[in-house]
Amino acid sequence: MTDALTMPLGDRAAPVLASFARRRLMSFAVPVVILAYLLYAAISFDLLGLAQRARMDNAAILMSDFWRHKTHVTRDNRTGDLAVAVEGEVKGAYPKGRLPDFVTVANGVTTIDLGQGHSVVYDAAGARYHHPDAGTIAIRPDGNRLVLTGPEPRPDWINATGTRVSITTEAGRLAYTRSKVETFRYSPGWPLFFFTPDSPFAFMSWPELGAAALLGERLDPRTPNIAAMARDFWTNPMWRHGDVAWAMFETVLMAFLGTMGAAIIALPLAFVAASNMNPVGPLRFALRRVFDFIRGVDGLIWTIVLARAFGPGPMTGALAILLTDTGSFGKLFSEALENIDEKQVEGVRSTGAGAMQRARFGVIPQVTPVLLSQVLYYLESNTRSATVIGAIVGGGIGLLLTQAIQTQKDWEDVAYYMVLIVLTVIAMDSLSGWLRRKLIKGG
Repeated sequence: MTDALTMPLGDRAAPVLASFARRRLMSFAVPVVILAYLLYAAISFDLLGLAQRARMDNAAILMSDFWRHKTHVTRDNRTGDLAVAVEGEVKGAYPKGRLPDFVTVANGVTTIDLGQGHSVVYDAAGARYHHPDAGTIAIRPDGNRLVLTGPEPRPDWINATGTRVSITTEAGRLAYTRSKVETFRYSPGWPLFFFTPDSPFAFMSWPELGAAALLGERLDPRTPNIAAMARDFWTNPMWRHGDVAWAMFETVLMAFLGTMGAAIIALPLAFVAASNMNPVGPLRFALRRVFDFIRGVDGLIWTIVLARAFGPGPMTGALAILLTDTGSFGKLFSEALENIDEKQVEGVRSTGAGAMQRARFGVIPQVTPVLLSQVLYYLESNTRSATVIGAIVGGGIGLLLTQAIQTQKDWEDVAYYMVLIVLTVIAMDSLSGWLRRKLIKGG
């Protein structure tokens, strides 16, 4: 202390100034390094090109399809036949005598009410789109070309050539070609979710459905109305509720088999890997490295490897989950075994119990709460992971979800599957919480 006080002022200040300079340099260098890294990442991943290629209009259409659908009203210009179908599918076609309320046919003239003051008329001369602000836009064939009469200058929501005219507004869309004219009317909701038009219950209101189920005469003499409703709902050809339910069952089964199988395999291996259970150091070291290798490779990689080895299917997905979780459980279980209270084991040993009895009555009761918590948590997590794994191995709800996304047509199906996945995860979370309370806390 005396030497420090007798040092010259400059010598005493030098370490302080050096420390201050280092701190200032670090406070300046760290943001520079972070900004340089972000700039490098932006260039490497071509963020500017990604922003230029992004189709926000397509994204908006797909997002809106989550909660609304479109009805196609199509007229064949050669024969004059009119067809009305939800999403343009044959399975969603309306019968000739049961057109939706917004479509009226009188004296060969078809009128389509698009809402918000917009409407479309099909007649012998062609088609007319009535816009509340722009007025009437008429389209008529003239030989091999189409003639458009409308507002000038032409707004950007009208795209017209000699062979095709497309009108797209916030209310709907009209597409006219020489062969057909088609109008798309957008409506909120999931169409024909319960019954398709070929079902006798499709056009009943909720009170009528309740009366038919409880009091009405049988529409099918061989089947009660309520059973016929359940059958038509379960076999709905558009939404395929039966297939979706089986796919969800496959997804949960993959997660359950993989998680529980991994726990059963990992528990005895954890005893071998625990330092207080196995005195053979090289064996413990080798087994722990095996655990590190298995869990170090991502589950999706194991899924692809196993799919190549065993072929697609839900069982391959269950094996991928089992393999990955065996490494994770082996590490977690062995660490739990190493942290037990040795006094309880010594008490069991004092009774003359062998190794198996000591493990059964001195070790397992201590680690059971930890093991159950880990297994149940992984079961919840694997229920979500099984969706992605199912998309790779061709099983479960993941397969249906991938198919629906690839078409870019039935995005209400994508929303339906996503809702089911979320509800299943919530159910698994509630169930695992209840099991933890019952098995661990006893109430």
